[in-house]
Amino acid sequence: MQRLDLRQLLSQKLSPQQIQFIKLLQIPTVELEARIKEEMEINPALEEGREEADTEYSDTEGDDYEGEEEYGKDDIDLNDYLNDDEISGYKMQGDRGGEDEDDREMPIAVTTSLTDNLMDQLGFLDLDDKQFNIGMQLIGSIDNDGYIRRELSSIANDLAFSQNIETSEEEIEQVLHMIQTFDPAGIAARDLPECLLLQLHRREQDATTVLAERILSETFDEFTKKHYSKIQSKFGVTDEELKKAVDVIIKLNPKPGGAGAGMSRVQYIIPDFILTNENGQLQLSLNSRNAPDLRISRSYADMFDAYDKSDKKDKKLKETVTFVKQKLDAAKWFIDAIRQRQNTLLRTMESIIKYQHEFFQEGDESKLRPMILKDIAEDIGMDISTVSRVANSKAVQTEFGIYPLKYFFSEGIATDSGEDASSREVKHILKEIIDKESKRKPLSDEKIEQILNEKGYNIARRTVAKYREQLNIPVARLRKEL
Repeated sequence: MQRLDLRQLLSQKLSPQQIQFIKLLQIPTVELEARIKEEMEINPALEEGREEADTEYSDTEGDDYEGEEEYGKDDIDLNDYLNDDEISGYKMQGDRGGEDEDDREMPIAVTTSLTDNLMDQLGFLDLDDKQFNIGMQLIGSIDNDGYIRRELSSIANDLAFSQNIETSEEEIEQVLHMIQTFDPAGIAARDLPECLLLQLHRREQDATTVLAERILSETFDEFTKKHYSKIQSKFGVTDEELKKAVDVIIKLNPKPGGAGAGMSRVQYIIPDFILTNENGQLQLSLNSRNAPDLRISRSYADMFDAYDKSDKKDKKLKETVTFVKQKLDAAKWFIDAIRQRQNTLLRTMESIIKYQHEFFQEGDESKLRPMILKDIAEDIGMDISTVSRVANSKAVQTEFGIYPLKYFFSEGIATDSGEDASSREVKHILKEIIDKESKRKPLSDEKIEQILNEKGYNIARRTVAKYREQLNIPVARLRKEL
């Protein structure tokens, strides 16, 4: 039997304006321009550019619109849209001014993809149709790092089923050897030893190169484990000869495909903040790309003016005014969200500068203080999730380089003095210890732990291992050199 219950619930929901603000807040500067252009394409009431001095609009604060029915009423106050200059010509704080249009373009480097490059080289070979199709299939099977990991028998099956080409593994391998002569060196290798050997084959075949090839061909496992004494004993070479051969190998490229495989666009980091030091005074400004000229279209105000002078009972004209009012409200909401985004970015960055003032003055990593999201959130009176969205994808340009905001957040490590040291500071000292160690006898994690404890940092061995891995530093055995 069905029951009908009446219950009263209290819940919280984000308004469309809040959702829009959250989305705008978390995108980096490099994507903001595209987002603004997208909004202008769907909303003709929003324009980019400076407003004329005699143009005025209002913000219509306090208006709530629930749906189409509300717009059809006769209570549209034209003065709300004709007598306010708060929104018109709205220029965001942080404007540096004087930029040419060319300077506002996103710095995107367009490059030729690896696949296109290999296909161009394939075209220069004297191949028949069958060989050319095999070559295309092989190039299409190359992974992003430049390797072919599919079995040749599987590639033969692909050719048979997809292109009706009957071929053998021997024919495929013949074409593969041709592709392996292409640039970059080492491309289309089937494993790491083959990749490195392909690169060595292009070097001058002196005694060092020949020894390096023998090491990779005959003692690759010993080489990866750095069992140099076994390699030296097998080939009967001196320490100096072995060291030269190892130096040649470690300078080879293990991933010839690189990061550009299959990609045609390389996007550079654009800082969201600019921090300068003027005689000891830190000056913060937003990147000018965060400060677009936004205004509400003058033509939309003219439509309201025409409506005011006409017969307001005209149904078609009233529908037009309703549409215009919707677009104006959307434009004002968007401008307000951009403004809130800017203020939130500045408040967050100013708080970070206050916490890490010594670092921004000197650029010394050891000056970084322990700082977590909660510290900044409490300082600026905002939620931790808001600070997280700001820090997640933003960067600041300083006199010492460009840093992501996440760089300045770290947990504290207790010291003998009773103060907390930043984990970033501990990592910096850990790296210095490893850089100064004897490469013939690298320090173990236990020994590094002892050294850090002697320096006053109360840190466990497992924490040393975690920080070392975060710094991409291998274990002591793999750091050993001749």
